[in-house]
Formats: sequence, structure tokens, C-alpha cells
Amino acid sequence: MKRAIKSSILLSTLWLFCCASENSVSLPVAEEETTEIGNANTAQTTNVEVTGEENAYTFSVTILSPDTGCEQYADWWEVVDTEGNLLYRRILGHSHVNEQPFTRSGGTISITEEQEVYIRAHMNNLGYGNTVLKGSILTGFTTSELDVTFAATLAKQEPLPTSCAF
Repeated sequence: MKRAIKSSILLSTLWLFCCASENSVSLPVAEEETTEIGNANTAQTTNVEVTGEENAYTFSVTILSPDTGCEQYADWWEVVDTEGNLLYRRILGHSHVNEQPFTRSGGTISITEEQEVYIRAHMNNLGYGNTVLKGSILTGFTTSELDVTFAATLAKQEPLPTSCAF
């Protein structure tokens, strides 16, 4: 019984010191929520941490994707407004076969704190996933389902990846 209480206290303490941050918004999503909404064969955005200030934000986006190597990998994540305009794209230069989920940062993202956006990921051979993050800096981001055909023409818009390192 004492060991269980000590373990619980230790885990709570670690969470407070490791996961709390005054300078970022972290919105973790439970794994079961992500897999219920999304398709396991596509890339899913599962978390975002935001730092910076209005019109100069950096997003650290966590992606869960079925990478197998350069033949199948998440090749970018992007921020899109609700009308389907590309606001920012972070190119991913290689697959993440042994690092799942993985987090990559990007910015400067020029949005206001009230502006609602989608954060979504793309697979080089499968296209967009339907599990996205939707929200704003002010209200936070939640897991949402977005039709993969929403703003699908962005898949041909620069910047685009030029190669895959591994």
C-alpha cells in the first residue's frame, strides 16, 4: 500500500515538473480518442504546444503516422484557416519509423489569438488524414474530424518536400 501511494505521489510530482509550462499551451489528446476518430492508415495530429506572441507564434505539433520509410511517411504538417487557405507548412525531411508519435516545431505563424485554424498532417502516398486539431490560441485546440477533401488542392501548393532522407 505504501509503495502504491509513493508511486502515485512520484508520478504526480513528475507530471507537475515535466509537463507544466508557463510559456506554452499544451493540449494532450488521449490515444483512444485519436484512434476512434482517425484512420490508422493516415497521419493524425494529436497535440500542439504554442509559444510566442500574436502574429509570431511557434507551433510544436505531435503526429502519429504509419511511417514505413521513404515509401510511406508523414511529409508535412500545416496550419490552414477555416476557409482553406494555407497559413504555414512545416516540411518533414525524413520518415519517423522508430519514433512514434513524434513532435516537430515550426513557425513563424502569423495569426491572431482569436483566429480559428486547423492543424493537420499529410502522408506522402496517402494524402491528408482526417484527425486534426481545431481551435485558436485563445480557446485552445481540440481533436476534430475534418473531411480529407477539405482544401485538398493545398497538397499541390508550395512549399512541397523535394526528397526523403531516410
